[in-house]
Amino acid sequence: MRFLSIKHQLRLKATIILTVLTVLILAQPATAHHPFGGETPSNFFEGFLSGLGHPIIGLDHFAFILAVGLLGTKVKQGFLIPIAFILATMIGTGIHLQAIELPYPEMIIATSVIVFGGLLASKKYNFFSFSLSTIIVATIAIIAGIFHGYAYGEAVIGAEMNPIVAYLAGFAIIQLLCSFAALVLAIFMSQQFQDKTNFILRMIGLGISGIGFVFFAFAFGA
Repeated sequence: MRFLSIKHQLRLKATIILTVLTVLILAQPATAHHPFGGETPSNFFEGFLSGLGHPIIGLDHFAFILAVGLLGTKVKQGFLIPIAFILATMIGTGIHLQAIELPYPEMIIATSVIVFGGLLASKKYNFFSFSLSTIIVATIAIIAGIFHGYAYGEAVIGAEMNPIVAYLAGFAIIQLLCSFAALVLAIFMSQQFQDKTNFILRMIGLGISGIGFVFFAFAFGA
C-alpha cells in the first residue's frame, strides 16, 4: 500500500512550495548575513558568536547545510560529505581574506542549493556505484563549500587574527552540528518509517530546491 495517495502527494508538494515561497517573500535574503549587523568582530567572543550565527541567519546557507546532512543517508560513508563541505568553507573564507575574487558567488551558492535539493528529491541518486556516487557528491559539496565559505569571509574582512580564528571555529562547529543532526534524524526516520523515509526526504529536497530558485532569482536580479 502506498504511503500517500497521488492526490495527497500533490497537495503536500504544493504546500511545501507555497510555504517556502511565503517565507522567502516575507523575509527577503540579505546580501551579507552578518549576526552583528555588518560590524567586524573585534575579539574572540564576537568572532565565535558571529561564526555560529552566519550559517544560520543565511537561509540559503542553512538550507544547503541541511541538504548536505540529509543527502549523506543516500550514499555510502555519507558522513564524509558534510565534513568535506565544512573543510571547503574554511578554505573559501581563506580565499576571501586573501582578497582573491571568485566569480558570481551568490548565484553559484543558490545553484548549489538547487542542485543538492534536486539530488535529495531525486528517485535515482546512485548513478554508478556507491563509492563513485560518494565521490561525485563530495566533490560537488567541496566546490559549493568554497563559495559558501567565500561568502562567510565577508563578515571578518579587516578583523584581527584572534576573532578570525574564533569565527572559523564557530561556523565549523555550527555547520557540523546542524548537518550531523540532519543526518542522524534521517537515519532515525529510515529506521522508524522505512519506505516512507524516501518520500519525506524527496519532499524536503523539493522545498530546499525551491529556496535555491528564489535566491537565484534575487542574485540574478541584483
